[in-house]
Amino acid sequence: GITGAFHYGLQVSIINSPAEYIQSFIRETWLKRYGSSPSAEMITLMWSFIVSIYSIGGLLGSSSAGYLSVRFGRKKTMLLANIPALLGAALMGLSRLCGSFEMIIAGRLFSGVCGGLAQNVHIMYAGECAPRNLRGLIAITASTSIAAGKFVGFALGLREVLGVEALWPILLAANAVPVLVQLLTLPFFPDSPRYLLIDQKDKEGCI
Repeated sequence: GITGAFHYGLQVSIINSPAEYIQSFIRETWLKRYGSSPSAEMITLMWSFIVSIYSIGGLLGSSSAGYLSVRFGRKKTMLLANIPALLGAALMGLSRLCGSFEMIIAGRLFSGVCGGLAQNVHIMYAGECAPRNLRGLIAITASTSIAAGKFVGFALGLREVLGVEALWPILLAANAVPVLVQLLTLPFFPDSPRYLLIDQKDKEGCI
């Protein structure tokens, strides 16, 4: 769950670093595709889609968090949230190779779904699993992980790291790293006792 929050913070901040390169990529792709250079208004519109579509994905993910966390359990839902995250990272990372700025838009949408879903379920799962005396401390791991993700996103976006024209697709796909960490570690964690007792009627598993 912490890696899900980290992924959210990373995605929020990372898109600002290669802005000029992505806008240049949109211009070049449009010119190759249609034989004419797009207007400044069209580039601004496409860039606006890229930035704002993440929030729409977050809304979709947040809206489905309640149903999925009851249907599959908190832990399985967080594991399922990694699917759109990996799909989004792949789309954004391969966008320049495929010559499609639409892939960046789709990738941001899928990443938003993961962010919205993981954020809500993480707080639910952590609060239900934590011992009473540590519940407050565990609950704030979401906000601290978001802050850490934003910091890493800004750091990776520096020109001395990945914030250069040749590496911006790798920068956009960097959110796959915390997702892979979660996929490798989360299966070893227990499911929520509340979910096991109330939704699954599994008193033994809850205890």
